[in-house]
This record gives sequence, C-alpha cells and structure tokens, in this order.
Amino acid sequence: MTEPQDTQGTRSTQGTPGTEGTQGTEGAPGTQGTARPPDLEKAAGPGQPPAPASGESPGRAGRFWSARRVPAGIVALLLLVLAGAFLYDIAAVRADRPAMAWRRELARQLARRPLEDTWVLTGAGVAAALGLWLLLLALTPGLRDLLPMRRTRPDVRAALHRDAAATVLRDRAVEVPGVQSARVRMRRRKAKVRAVAHFREPDAVRADLDTALTDAVHGLGLARPPALSVRVARPGRKG
Repeated sequence: MTEPQDTQGTRSTQGTPGTEGTQGTEGAPGTQGTARPPDLEKAAGPGQPPAPASGESPGRAGRFWSARRVPAGIVALLLLVLAGAFLYDIAAVRADRPAMAWRRELARQLARRPLEDTWVLTGAGVAAALGLWLLLLALTPGLRDLLPMRRTRPDVRAALHRDAAATVLRDRAVEVPGVQSARVRMRRRKAKVRAVAHFREPDAVRADLDTALTDAVHGLGLARPPALSVRVARPGRKG
C-alpha cells in the first residue's frame, strides 16, 4: 500500500529555516519590500516631492546667512594693525624708550580739545556709524538674491536665485497670447511684471497673465511666494 503523495509541494517552504519574516515585492519574490507606506504614496501626488514621515518636521525655511568674509577680513586686519601698533608702543615705553610721536600727538589733542569740538564729534560719529554697520551685518542674514524654497525634508535646504525666478516668470509671461514682450523685476516680497500687448485687449491679456503667473509663482516652490504686480500697456507709436 503506497503512501499518499503530497500534492501541495509549494507549501513545503513555509517551515524552511531562514525564510521567515521575508516579504517579496511584486515581481521580486524573496526580497524585502522597500516600497513607501501607503499614506506617503497618497500624500505625494504625481510630480510632487514625497511628504515627510509622520512626526517628522521639515523645519523652517529661513533665509541663508552670508559668511561676510570681506567685512570680517577688513575688520580683523584693522584690529590687527592697531593692536600691533599699540603693543609695540607700550613695549617701547616699558623698555625706557620714548613713545611714538603719533601717540603723543593723539594724547595731546585729546587732552586739549573739548567734547563739543567739531573734530571730536566727527570722529565719534564715524566710529558710531562703523559700529552700527557692523551690528547690522551681524544681525542680518544677507544674501538677498537667494529666495528660500519650501522644505520637504529636514536635512535638505534649497534656494532659488532672483534672476532665475525672474527668467521663469518672464518666459511664462511671453507664452500668453497677445504678449509682445515682458519685463520682470523680482524682489523678496513682490514681483513686478510689465508686459506689452499688441493684438489683444490689455484687460484680457492682464487676466490671462494673472492666471498664468500665479500658477508659475506657486510652481517655483518658494517658502514665501511673492505678491504679483502686473501692468499691461500698448506698444508706443513708431516715429
């Protein structure tokens, strides 16, 4: 009497050691799945960057800070020269040598001139202006030509140059029917568009420009989309 043969041969791998806990993706059996979770697939539409995982904040899209290498180098060089000159003069006086002539003259002038003297007020004003300038450089980020873009990942920061953004808006503007030429002046908060219409009514051209440029501004992906200011005019008469 023969034993019944197992007709479910494909199920014998279920108890094979080393195969537990592995899931295959579609078309790749035996490999671990690397697909994104379903919620991220739904959140990220076609052509859009993937949304951050739940509980993960992409961070604030602030402006980029300038290194200020040139002002810092100039200030450091001036301080080095002044500190070296004073240190040399103090060492000379400690070595029983006469002080340098410029320091003696400076001390004499400061002792003789009153506080309301014109030169004293001028020097104080220049020093105060330089100090305010340095404080302004230290407290402001600089790099005004870079427009921060929206952050979709916490470890990635991006920016768009003003000229590049203006070029995109200008190219989008000249694609509107009836626009002969366009100029775009891009700022951090506002984008001024000046267009010339040649065969359509200016009101109709402006309406189409508002719609097209609004979509173009949102398509730039900026953290703070600039406000649009659109003006349409007729070309000037020749001659």
